Formats: sequence, structure tokens, C-alpha cells
Amino acid sequence: MTEDTVRKNPYEVVVIMHPDATLDEQKELFRKNKSIIQGFSGSVNSLETWGKRTLGNQIAKHRKGIYFHSTFEAGTQAIAELERTMRINDRVLRFMHTKLDSRVSLAKFMESFKRGLQETAQREREKEAKMQARKAAAAAARASDRGDE
Repeated sequence: MTEDTVRKNPYEVVVIMHPDATLDEQKELFRKNKSIIQGFSGSVNSLETWGKRTLGNQIAKHRKGIYFHSTFEAGTQAIAELERTMRINDRVLRFMHTKLDSRVSLAKFMESFKRGLQETAQREREKEAKMQARKAAAAAARASDRGDE
């Protein structure tokens, strides 16, 4: 296969970086990733910073990490090189590349992905509001029980 006929597949990656990683270290990682992708005739579609979040499970004794989400198109050789460089980088705690359905454009994928994030956030807000209402009702019940004694 020549360079022109290399099949590019859509991918997404979630990267968790060390919570103390500086902005320059973060930018350098994604500059390097972008150059690797472009070096293998790929293209970066989007890069989003989700910010510092609490991890579900500790990674190397860290309770927090800085999350990033990116979508891009590249060949399989680019993925191997990206994973190699991320394993070497000690500021990267975890990463996961996922091959996306090539029948769906990256723009449509991102649209549905963001819609899913919004729906999840709405459910979380509703859940939090219900929990606050229960706490308030329990506190009011305790206060009225104390007043009856």
C-alpha cells in the first residue's frame, strides 16, 4: 500500500493526565500527538478538555486526574505510535483509543456524544435535586419530632 491508499479510520481517545501536569506539559503532549497523527496522513477533528475530575479508582495513588477527549482519523500505524509515546510519558496516567464506526461521520458522532453528555448531566442534576429535597424533608421531620416532645 502506498501512502495515498492507507485506509484512515475514525478514532476517539480519552486521556487522563497527572493532576499536577502544567498547561505546557498538556499542550506539548497534544502537539506531539497531532504531529504523529499528521505524520501518518491523519487529521485531528476535535480536542476537548474535560478538566480535573475525581477518578473512580486511584491510579498510582492519585485521586484526581485531568481528562481530555479527542476524535481523529488515522491509520493503525499511527495508533501504535501514539500508544507507544503515551506509555513513555510519565504524566499520562491512562489512555484509551477506540475505533469508531466508519459509516458515521465524526461530526455526527460528536453531535450525538455531546447530546448524551447533556442528558447525563441533566439526570445528575435531577438526582441531586431529589436528594436535596429528601434531606430537607428528613430535617423538617426531625425538627417537628423534637418540637412535639
